[in-house]
Amino acid sequence: MTAAAAYLDYNATTPVKRDVADVVAEVLATGGNPSSVHRFGRLARAALDLARDEVAALAGVDPDAVVFTSGGTEANALAVASFAARGVARLLIAGVEHDSVLAAAAHAGPEVKTLPVLPSGIVDLAALDALLADVRASGGRAGVAVQLANNETGVIQPVAEIAARVHAAGGLLHCDAVQGPGRIAVNIPALGADTAALSAHKFGGPQGVGALVAPEFRVVSPVQTGGGQERGLRAGTENVAGIAGFGRAAVLAADDLAEAGRLAAMRDGLERRLQTSFPGARVYGAEADRLPNTSCIAMAGMRAETQVIALDLAGVAVSAGAACSSGKVRASHVLRAMGADEDEAGSAIRVSLGWASSQHDVDRFAAAWSELAARRAHGQASIAREGM
Repeated sequence: MTAAAAYLDYNATTPVKRDVADVVAEVLATGGNPSSVHRFGRLARAALDLARDEVAALAGVDPDAVVFTSGGTEANALAVASFAARGVARLLIAGVEHDSVLAAAAHAGPEVKTLPVLPSGIVDLAALDALLADVRASGGRAGVAVQLANNETGVIQPVAEIAARVHAAGGLLHCDAVQGPGRIAVNIPALGADTAALSAHKFGGPQGVGALVAPEFRVVSPVQTGGGQERGLRAGTENVAGIAGFGRAAVLAADDLAEAGRLAAMRDGLERRLQTSFPGARVYGAEADRLPNTSCIAMAGMRAETQVIALDLAGVAVSAGAACSSGKVRASHVLRAMGADEDEAGSAIRVSLGWASSQHDVDRFAAAWSELAARRAHGQASIAREGM
């Protein structure tokens, strides 16, 4: 990304912090396999152990609870696969979950039921209770997946309350907490989740490294075998340099929490400006607790893909409500789950701020988006005149 561009897509990936990049470069220069017993291997092992301590401190767990993975997607897949391995009879997956959770559930084996959400994006707790009771009445055990905060809307789920209900019914809870660190406090024991996923590149760390946090390893079963790494739960030589960067990013995430108020003020001011320039604009999840950096806003009548491309040409980087791996934009399943129709869900974009975001970036986006809104309004007026 260039200095001239306004990068407002932190929920997709954050710029790597300089201190993190320095740590990664230092470990790469040192070399060594952490499974080797010679000096270079011991240095690699020391870097790995330090990072495990740092990530564990971020999550509020013992270091033994941290299993390093290639990212949040693998961590989610490992957790969901473990549900099946532990005899879960039915998976209850919130309709707003990340695609990695939805895909893992579809291939896990047990029956999958969608856990509905309210129009606010919050899990319907009454529906959760009913689904849990149904599973328990059949003599089975439920595996539930509910994210900490949504990647598209920023809506924060009441995970601790959900965990209490799941455990009272004898079930297990996985929490995709990828979007939390650096934006809100993340303490896995306080949340009550049996497992949780983290990803370094969401808060200033390198891409391609994450962790499954599992305070009780008995709920985890290995998917990738062939070696004894990560206590036998994730075989393969560890990405030592990436993990070291992950650890340093975890330490720096505490500093980012102090920026939450600044980001929230910029986000709220931006939403007011956009709704003034286009009164029909809708902010999704605004009635719920949200991450301080995230805004999901729809301009009805203009496709998200059109907005993203036009904004990119104006030097502003944002995301559509959802994008598949090919980069093609599709209507957001998250917004559909919240009750939006196909057209509404297909006109939403996501603006996400982060540690290097400035008011200038926000102003640049607001000007470019308002110009799009004005062009849309002018086009509608022309159509109306022609129809008279």
